[in-house]
Amino acid sequence: MSAVVSRPDPGAAPAARDGGGRGAAVTGGFAGTGALVRLALRRDRIMLPAWIAGVVVLAAGSAAAAADLYSTVESRVASATAANNTTALVALYGRVYDPTSAGGISMVKTGGLGAVLIALLSIVVVVRHTRAEEETGRLELVGATVVGRYAPLSAALVVAVGTNVVLALLTAVSVAGVGMPTAGSFAFGLAWGGVGIAFAGIAAITAQVSSTARGATSLASIVLGVVYVLRAVGDTAGPDGPTWMSWLSPIGWGQQFRPYSGDRWWVLLVLLGFAAVVVQGAYALVERRDLGAGLVADRLGPAGSTRLGSPLALAWRLHRGSLLGWTAAFAGVGLVLGNIADNVSGFVDSPSAREMVAKLGGTDALTDAFISAEMGIMGLVASVYGIQAALRLRTEETGQRAEPLLAGAVSRTGWAGSHLVIAFGGPVLLITAMGVGAGLSHGSSSGDMGRFGPVLVSALLQVPAVWVVGGIVVLAFGAAPRLAAAGWVALLLFLLLGQLGPLLELDQWAMNLSPYTHVPKFPAGDVDPVPLVWLVLVAAALVAAGLAAFRRRDVTT
Repeated sequence: MSAVVSRPDPGAAPAARDGGGRGAAVTGGFAGTGALVRLALRRDRIMLPAWIAGVVVLAAGSAAAAADLYSTVESRVASATAANNTTALVALYGRVYDPTSAGGISMVKTGGLGAVLIALLSIVVVVRHTRAEEETGRLELVGATVVGRYAPLSAALVVAVGTNVVLALLTAVSVAGVGMPTAGSFAFGLAWGGVGIAFAGIAAITAQVSSTARGATSLASIVLGVVYVLRAVGDTAGPDGPTWMSWLSPIGWGQQFRPYSGDRWWVLLVLLGFAAVVVQGAYALVERRDLGAGLVADRLGPAGSTRLGSPLALAWRLHRGSLLGWTAAFAGVGLVLGNIADNVSGFVDSPSAREMVAKLGGTDALTDAFISAEMGIMGLVASVYGIQAALRLRTEETGQRAEPLLAGAVSRTGWAGSHLVIAFGGPVLLITAMGVGAGLSHGSSSGDMGRFGPVLVSALLQVPAVWVVGGIVVLAFGAAPRLAAAGWVALLLFLLLGQLGPLLELDQWAMNLSPYTHVPKFPAGDVDPVPLVWLVLVAAALVAAGLAAFRRRDVTT
């Protein structure tokens, strides 16, 4: 398959046909970029504003909440010292560089995890408008018009960079608006934006290497995981350790801005310089491959046929790599969270805080509250996998791989159900792996293995809420397939309700719109099974309605 190139007018003069030399040929390679940018923005007109709004509101809400929590210098120093002395916490979020700074302690958690979310957004945007377009064949149709070789990649990068610039500025303004220092707020926003731009460049490389969108996204996500680990190793190293490893990571560079703790603006040049180098490499790789092909050739299948005896066997084969990777990640996070939970009491240094905790049941109550809160967050993350797995139905349909199966003896319900087994069973596996890891780690570090059971139960209680979000995706897939991505919007809405609802003092009925509101705060509180039963019934009703609608509609592309 040939690469996308501009098509010269055969009747034009020779000088006009070849563009007048190498410089004009390169310029012609960008023909059509503006049109592709407009097309990408139109396709992402819901997703990008929702992502930006969610991240910005999350940052502002965290800043406002933490500012009230750490209102005195003494409370900030005590919490920052405890955080910096907890190795697992430093590995997870990073260091607090100025213990006296309200912004430094308030935004350390949001800064690290938010950077990961923004990196993922950049990866999704770039792969969606490059490799995914090639894989579906749409880019080949676009290439029949006057579209240059570099135009698709250029358009994707313009959209990704523009998104990160807007996100950085809105984040800075919103965080400053809730009372944080203006200079530090802009350093914080630019750190996020710089990390996002760097990962847009990384995704541009992986989109050339892999021949599939899933492969490109997976490669970029692996890079994200590796650089996060490098940052964690560097941050937790002692004075004589490999602290330099933090400087091998774009995530580490973002934290080296040190917003509210020195505001090192020059680090932005490191991020932008890295992005420029990798983007240049991506353009060079575009020259070396054909449209639709990756630099890494697809592996040949076995010499003999591989028999897949059922739709479920096929679904497992399609999902297994992603599911196993997610499971390993959740188990690792569980080990870290369990270790952190045993050190939570170290954050309570002021006499008034200790008195309040004692009234609530002592430091055990604080530990239990931490466990239930972190399990709630990981329940939201497990929903991300559930949405992705359920959306594979739409991917198979638009990729015209479902229709040949449905033309045979496979029923629509059987085909869809095979993927839903993974979409609903996968989060159970992830959460179980996390609960086991957290229970073992917490039991070992606290010297009380009796804590294993409550920690595991706290994790498993998140499953019904995760299923409700998956049910929303199935309903949208069946009834309005073009809106199948509504699950992402629902998850973002539930996240905002959970994070900002108490701060904004919303009415309880509004808070109850989120299924996560109904998850018991165990082991910090008692377990009421009634809300859990209702969540399971709602999820079942959504799935049933979605499958019924799918049976009645046409298969679309």
